[in-house]
Amino acid sequence: MRQTNLTDDFSVSAIGLGCSSMSHGYGPADRDDEESVRVIHRAIDYGIDIFDTADVYGPYTNEQLLGRALGSHRDDVTIATKCGLVVGPDGKFRRNGRPEYLRTACEGSLRRLGTDSIGLYQLHRVDPAVPLVETWGALGELVTEGKVRALGISHATCEELELVHSVFPITAVQYELSVWSTSTLDDVLPWSQKNGVGFLAFAPLGRGYLSGHVDHTALGADDSRNRDPRFSPDAMSVNQAIVEGLRAIGARHGVTSAQVAIAWTMAQGGNVVPIPGTRRRHWLGDNAAAVDLLLTPEDLRDIHNLPSAMGEMSWDQFRSTGSPTHRS
Repeated sequence: MRQTNLTDDFSVSAIGLGCSSMSHGYGPADRDDEESVRVIHRAIDYGIDIFDTADVYGPYTNEQLLGRALGSHRDDVTIATKCGLVVGPDGKFRRNGRPEYLRTACEGSLRRLGTDSIGLYQLHRVDPAVPLVETWGALGELVTEGKVRALGISHATCEELELVHSVFPITAVQYELSVWSTSTLDDVLPWSQKNGVGFLAFAPLGRGYLSGHVDHTALGADDSRNRDPRFSPDAMSVNQAIVEGLRAIGARHGVTSAQVAIAWTMAQGGNVVPIPGTRRRHWLGDNAAAVDLLLTPEDLRDIHNLPSAMGEMSWDQFRSTGSPTHRS
């Protein structure tokens, strides 16, 4: 697995592993902690060395799972976790960017992950009730103290990125980016490239849809994709044209639509690292193999000409939503 530079002095594998779905989001029916541990071990075998999680996934159980699975490999990989979101008594997400909370949250993540230092600590959401410079300044102190190596941020505007980057350098931003979710191509991705900041692309497979293996009629009642407008029956029918287009391109190379989707994400810039999630070793191998797929100009043109996804949210809608469907 080749490496990608997030910044000049911070590199990770060209494809990472998103761990959220192992404990969170898609419903409990298909969760299998022991298989998830095997997926993480297999990822290490493939050379994947960045693993993305968050304290709110579970909550807490995803960090515990990752910490247990990494074991003696903990110091050989980059653990990327997040803070700043909490689950209230009603089950809804709330933002908390208070400095004293973030320090407590970091201590909890360190304990659950079984490590002395978090590789990439990311602010999951900006808390409008707290001055952003205070939130980011507190996170910068954690780096100074050695509890965190580098900082990242998710779902911030370019103006917010400019502000925090001037207070303490951003190593990576994290946003959804895929063939059917392209809103960050106009502003956030160019900003990251201009400023020498890495871009972690979550959901490069469209929460599984772009693999062609998701049947919306079989989603469990607790599956968060039921609340995603792209997964409504009408939208799924229309959006099938995107999957068929990816399959046709994959046929030229003898690869899957999932590999084409991941390769497209990597092709958006040399600082882009897709972090597809999976709970099965078979799909992990498929995803990891995308690192060797180089799309041609014809392939990229054909993908550009695919129809837009029905149900795709605008950037402003995506950023402001409180739905647990739209999260990294």
